[in-house]
Amino acid sequence: MKKLKDYEIGIAKLSNKVHTYEFEMDDSFFDLFGKEIISGGQLLAKVELDKTESLLTFNIDIKGHVRLTCDRSLDEFDYPVDVQEVFRIKYGDENMELADDLWQITSGTQSVNIAQHLYDYISLSLPMKKLHPRFLEEMDEEDEESEEDILIYSSRSESNSEDEDDDDEDTDPRWDALKNLN
Repeated sequence: MKKLKDYEIGIAKLSNKVHTYEFEMDDSFFDLFGKEIISGGQLLAKVELDKTESLLTFNIDIKGHVRLTCDRSLDEFDYPVDVQEVFRIKYGDENMELADDLWQITSGTQSVNIAQHLYDYISLSLPMKKLHPRFLEEMDEEDEESEEDILIYSSRSESNSEDEDDDDEDTDPRWDALKNLN
């Protein structure tokens, strides 16, 4: 079983250059975060860390699939994931989040754990409505059928308004009497 420590990168002893890491994420990875959103999966995260004197830049590329539960049928299905993200950490006086993709750490920090970031990037790549692929095929077929039945409305042109004036002469006299009440 994997632990959060498996996703730590020791930054204190790294030289100022580009370093490459690979992290495999399977069902035990998702067990660390609960199974409310993702019940499992098989992914590979390639992390390229560019370390400089004042900044750590993480280029993250995650590929694989996750196991989701369909919102309609409660069947499980595999959903493909392909995520590319950039995350930066700069050195400062205290540990804090400055933006979604920018954090600040103290210069004495020995290691950085990226497990939560990997999980967040995977979770954010998922659709809000999780539908089994068989329902997506049905929706595509319904969309094709409905495109054929589109009714288009248009405004009347000037030629139509002239014809309308001619129609007023042929109206029922009772309607004309009602028009005169105003």
